Amino acid sequence: MSTTDLLDRAAAAPMLDQVLAWSAVNSGSRNLDGLATMAGLLADAFAGLPGPITLCDPEPVDAVLPDGRRVDLAHGRSLHLRVRPEAPVQLLLTGHMDTVFAADHPFQQTRWTGEACLNGPGVADMKGGIAIMLAALHAIEQDPVRDRLGYEVVLNADEEVGSLASAALIARAAQGKAAALTYEPALADGTLAGARRGSGNFSAIVTGRSAHAGRNPQDGRNALVAAADLALRLARAADPAVSINPAKIDGGGPNNVVPDHAVLRVNLRPETPGDATRARALLDALVADVATAHDVAIHLHGGFGRPPKPMDPATERLFALVRDCGDRLGLAIGWSPTGGVCDGNNIAACGVPVVDTMGGRGGAIHSDEEFLLTDSLSERACLSALVLHRLATGGRP
Repeated sequence: MSTTDLLDRAAAAPMLDQVLAWSAVNSGSRNLDGLATMAGLLADAFAGLPGPITLCDPEPVDAVLPDGRRVDLAHGRSLHLRVRPEAPVQLLLTGHMDTVFAADHPFQQTRWTGEACLNGPGVADMKGGIAIMLAALHAIEQDPVRDRLGYEVVLNADEEVGSLASAALIARAAQGKAAALTYEPALADGTLAGARRGSGNFSAIVTGRSAHAGRNPQDGRNALVAAADLALRLARAADPAVSINPAKIDGGGPNNVVPDHAVLRVNLRPETPGDATRARALLDALVADVATAHDVAIHLHGGFGRPPKPMDPATERLFALVRDCGDRLGLAIGWSPTGGVCDGNNIAACGVPVVDTMGGRGGAIHSDEEFLLTDSLSERACLSALVLHRLATGGRP
């Protein structure tokens, strides 16, 4: 089979039909029924590839309620496929079946807003990306180089809420891989995400002491004020290498009661692994200072679920390989750093070079204006097929 045949096969896959069918299923991260339906559709679609498919149960995850209690969170199952684990070149391909649009969100249907512009929930992020991945894998399976190429596919159900229930599955699948491709959407002009900041989500649970606001306020320890003080100190501590966003405070009660409980939610985005270490130390120090200053107890829940993804030499080589494949197809492939995060962060933390925006060109994701440029489906399927071919035949990241 010639490379031309490979590209023709990738471009001819029924990707648009798949995107339309899959985007008609609401698979918001908390819609377990919709995620189960989506997982079944994807299992059927990927069943044509020569490997066993497993729907993997999520790992336990808990969260902090506004009243400070910790509760278990339910998540959907992830799809896992493994093909030719004995082959000399081993790759990881990942995507996510969940979207940010809940079952009761008004944004539920697709519509055409231009000749090749499809607006709809998840069309770019990332049901279009999954269709592109599948098209490229089907194409490479018809090429003789397939015998040199083994791969694992993970399609998780909780990427949009941090992948906490699937992180262990992704880490296991990343072991021993030469490279990874993740199918988040590229920008509308085709630009890929390069280096990514990390992301940590924390809940600071503040416990003070209640008292009457008029009769004996001095006996109280105001948890709400302590949480606000911590929020202000964190906001002042942000710098170019670590962005800090105090996002929400839960707590308080009647005006005549000194509040004894509050929860501060905060997000930190460090640029490098060293910045992540520094950010955690800063957070711990500020928590200790505020607890002492206000005579309250503060418990931190959470962590850096998305480690920073720097552009190390192996990743730069993989990007160069993708760029060279784009050149062959007449596509200008560029990349730029971003503060956004995805499963590519977690894969890179396993020591595996990853390009994580191999999906279609689109934009306005996470809004009801989300769009996919549908002519990019065949374009990006050809790009992925050629990248897989290059990696199988000796190209290295």
